[in-house]
Amino acid sequence: MRALRSAGWDVVGVARRAERLEALDAEVGSVSFAADLTDEGDVAALAEHLASTGSVNALVHIAGGARGTDRIEDARPADWRWMFEVNVLAAQLVTTALLPLLRRSISGGGGHADTLYVTSTAAQVAYPGGGGYNAAKAGEAMLAHALRLELNGEPIRVTEIAPGMVFTEEFTLNRLRGDQAGAGKLYEGVERPLVAEDVADVISYALNAPGHVNLDLVTMRPVAQSAQHLLARGPLVPRG
Repeated sequence: MRALRSAGWDVVGVARRAERLEALDAEVGSVSFAADLTDEGDVAALAEHLASTGSVNALVHIAGGARGTDRIEDARPADWRWMFEVNVLAAQLVTTALLPLLRRSISGGGGHADTLYVTSTAAQVAYPGGGGYNAAKAGEAMLAHALRLELNGEPIRVTEIAPGMVFTEEFTLNRLRGDQAGAGKLYEGVERPLVAEDVADVISYALNAPGHVNLDLVTMRPVAQSAQHLLARGPLVPRG
């Protein structure tokens, strides 16, 4: 939201925790709408609110929800169900609800519109203990790929951004069910993992690119993470 506001966008932030949205609104001048995007009623209310307050030129769907690091045979079905609802079902619901508003903005002279989905490198490469998150993020990625094909011929861009290791306050902590020590170990010794601002910069770039340019898929990782399974711990030192 900060990056898009800095680039001149009017932004409506949507999340479940209204108090956090309100604090961000006060900071950057955005507008918030508290909603649970896995709830059809909340999504319908969001679409109605947006339709009554102005045009919609872009949809940015960010869902980083992961629960558990269990092997597939030990996983909790409730965790998998939650990950699918947050990452895939929510994307489908909000896309379905807002596509008419995106098309309306184009017909009103908007030129083009955008849908953008933040998935994960977990959508591209499986890893032990990540089966549920792998499946959910792969599902979200396939939604974006299929949507791009279905919208062929319309001036609506479909972008997928797939970050690797990103350090945020809550993602790993929630995945490890509040295990602060375990969450800290994941990033221990890693020189400069990505942070939310890095991903936001790429989102802003994608939305502000010339209207005929579509960034189908952007995979981004910290330099210390050469691949999903290959992570350098310790200082990055040139050889020679």
